[in-house]
Amino acid sequence: MASESSALPRFFVLKKGETFSRYDADAETVEPVNLGDAPCCPRCGDPIGMLTWLPPYRAQLVRYGEELGDFIKASGNDLLLSERFAQAFREEGLTGLEGFHPVEVVRVRRARRLPKHSHLQKYVVVRPCFGRAAVDLKRSTIQYAVPPTCEECRSEGADAVFGFTLEPGTWQGEDVFFARGLPGVVTVSERFERLVARHGFTNMRLTPTEQYVWNPLRREPPLTVVKPDSA
Repeated sequence: MASESSALPRFFVLKKGETFSRYDADAETVEPVNLGDAPCCPRCGDPIGMLTWLPPYRAQLVRYGEELGDFIKASGNDLLLSERFAQAFREEGLTGLEGFHPVEVVRVRRARRLPKHSHLQKYVVVRPCFGRAAVDLKRSTIQYAVPPTCEECRSEGADAVFGFTLEPGTWQGEDVFFARGLPGVVTVSERFERLVARHGFTNMRLTPTEQYVWNPLRREPPLTVVKPDSA
């Protein structure tokens, strides 16, 4: 009989693939670039995201690898997905992404000496939703300069993350989302992880949230990492 802890949903942090891997690429916006307001917390009014990319969606892709992958980080909170990725996401009933607007790729630039690509797949721009799932501050290892004071967004700004978990009962089933407390971290569900594995989608890293480390200031990690309670 499985324990209660093994039945709890698992989550992953979504990042682009390894630098200079076979499918490594970046996206750069191309004029005219129109930007909208950044999303803000409905309670305290503080910004919780980047400025919003508005149409026309025109981009230049910068290719570091041999081929273009299915996932490319775009402007602000926006992501580019290949059409085949977007089609599978919607056909299999996954949720949490907004937009799905076609992107005009005006150019593909090679960042180093690489063979020309033989096929340019089409892309759409999407944006993860801001979900109700909240970071469990007691069971996560996050270092703050100033502890969060707003119970809604919980986003004073983290200095370092050494693994995190979500507060039980706050997740509402989205497969891709920004959690309250870590608005810049794209979090995905097990269903998303299985979708990627089943179809072999490329240029993505999926790290279990408990193992995710973000430490740009090179802070000293804690001696012990707080883990979710086990039943």
